[in-house]
Amino acid sequence: MFTGIITDIGTVRSVETKGDTTYVIETSYDMDSVDIGASIACSGVCLTVTEKGTASNGKGWFSTDASEETLSLTTARNWEVGTRLNLERALKLGDELGGHMVLGHVDGKATIVGRELEGDSIRFRFQVPENLMQYIAAKGSVVLNGVSLTINEVEGDVFGVNIIPHTASETTFGEVSAGDEVNIEVDALARYVARLMDHRLNS
Repeated sequence: MFTGIITDIGTVRSVETKGDTTYVIETSYDMDSVDIGASIACSGVCLTVTEKGTASNGKGWFSTDASEETLSLTTARNWEVGTRLNLERALKLGDELGGHMVLGHVDGKATIVGRELEGDSIRFRFQVPENLMQYIAAKGSVVLNGVSLTINEVEGDVFGVNIIPHTASETTFGEVSAGDEVNIEVDALARYVARLMDHRLNS
């Protein structure tokens, strides 16, 4: 379980494909405090730490494996050496829930179809697959590349969000542009409400 509040930006240091794909990711996390088998959300994708250590430059690192299922649903297939990732460690009991409840189970990919300055913020517009639109609502929550965001407006299969300067500087949203794909996880509450309504309509 996560909150969608990013606590580090990691960098992919190596990619190896042998069956599953293994990524080694550099991080500023103190890896002595991270157990093997722990979960870390990498740009919204919940991945398991399989190895860890500290590099000669003093930076921590961890390795993690992504299955073909993960690669097919997320942007992980496009990660390469140098790719920067939004990182969040798993929520501990008693931690502040600053964003909203995030599972780290990516539903698919959204495409940035608009980016423009609006005051000091950046207004992004995202196009999403039709099957996910039933979970997208104005003033609802959504997770994009691991970041918990509030939906401003919805028009057809496109919705908008505002990224404030702090979020732009503390996540990779300051680096993305129109045409880029991002991982999307819809709000779990919206998913269960939609399923309940569908069950009632069909019963």
